[in-house]
Amino acid sequence: MSTAIQMVHVKKIIHGREILKDVSLSIAERGIVGFVGANGSGKSTIFRIIAGLVKPTSGEVFVFGEKLHKDLSFPKNTSVVFEKPGFLEQYSGFDNLKFLADIQRKINDQQIITAIQRVGLDPYDKRPVKAYSQGMKQKLAIAQAIMEEPDLILFDEATNGLDEKSVDQLYHIVREEQERGATVLITSHHKADIDTLCNEVYRVHEGTVEKIM
Repeated sequence: MSTAIQMVHVKKIIHGREILKDVSLSIAERGIVGFVGANGSGKSTIFRIIAGLVKPTSGEVFVFGEKLHKDLSFPKNTSVVFEKPGFLEQYSGFDNLKFLADIQRKINDQQIITAIQRVGLDPYDKRPVKAYSQGMKQKLAIAQAIMEEPDLILFDEATNGLDEKSVDQLYHIVREEQERGATVLITSHHKADIDTLCNEVYRVHEGTVEKIM
């Protein structure tokens, strides 16, 4: 099976503090991979490095065989959901996703509508995002992450703010995305998220990474 992500002796130092300490790991394509650990352990930093948003202090990162910050700055066909999604809050949910879709022009309006419906939102809701609950904003972020059918999806605490029905919906979406061919990475403080979805799990502790499943 081909490798989706490879990190080789990655270190990250911020303001003199070593956030990641010599992290090496290899993740195969089409897996659902969980990362667990306490707040501040380095989970989000790992995701930001894989997404190309943060450059490691040392070490190498490869995504689908291409070296970040050498072959490319940001991995191709990758989407990210972070814990606190940001949107243009004066616009509707559809308009926000339309603005993002217009950057690459890979999908049409119907595909945006379908993505919004998959997460349980109304694509024809004209209310501005500032009127959304936190759970609705989280759902919109998930719709944004899946709408262009990326090869790699990073969900950083994606179940935060979701009710039980919406969590089940997200589980279904994650499995559908894997079946489509995507590699999915998840961080969560909820054991059920990891136990239900993941076929491989890493524990992050004080900047070190250990495979535990």
